[in-house]
Amino acid sequence: MPDRSQGRKIAFAAFVRKALDDARATRAWTGTEVSRRTGVSRQTINRWVRGEWASDPEAKRVVAFCEGLGLDPGVAFGVLGWDRNAPARPTPSAPPMDPDVEALLRRLVDPNVSDAEKFHIRETIRYLAYRPALPTDARKAGKRAG
Repeated sequence: MPDRSQGRKIAFAAFVRKALDDARATRAWTGTEVSRRTGVSRQTINRWVRGEWASDPEAKRVVAFCEGLGLDPGVAFGVLGWDRNAPARPTPSAPPMDPDVEALLRRLVDPNVSDAEKFHIRETIRYLAYRPALPTDARKAGKRAG
C-alpha cells in the first residue's frame, strides 16, 4: 500500500516550488521577498519545498502563502487533500494522568512547598525518566517475588 502522506508531501512541494518559480519569473521576487509578502518564514517555505514536515502545514500559513502570491488557497488545500468545507479535526485529548503524578505536579506548583523539596522531586523524576529500562526478565521476576 503506497504511503499517502509522502505523495501529499511531494505534491505540495511541487505546488510551492511552482509558486516560487512563478514569483521569481513574473515579479522578480527573491525568497526573502516572498517570505516578507506572505508572512511565512523562509525556513517554513524551504521545509515545504523539501517535503520535510512531520505534521501537516498550518492552514493559516498555507492561506497566507497563497494570498500573498495571489493564489487560490483552495488549490493548495486540494493538493494537501484537505476539504476546505470540512470541520477542523478535533485536537486529541491527553491520556488520563496517573494520580501520583498529579500529586507531584501539584506539589511542584504549591507555594507552601519548600524549594528544597521541589528540587528533590524534580531530581527524582529526572532520574526515573532517563534511567535505562529494566530488562524484561527482571520485571517478570519482580512480579513473582512481590
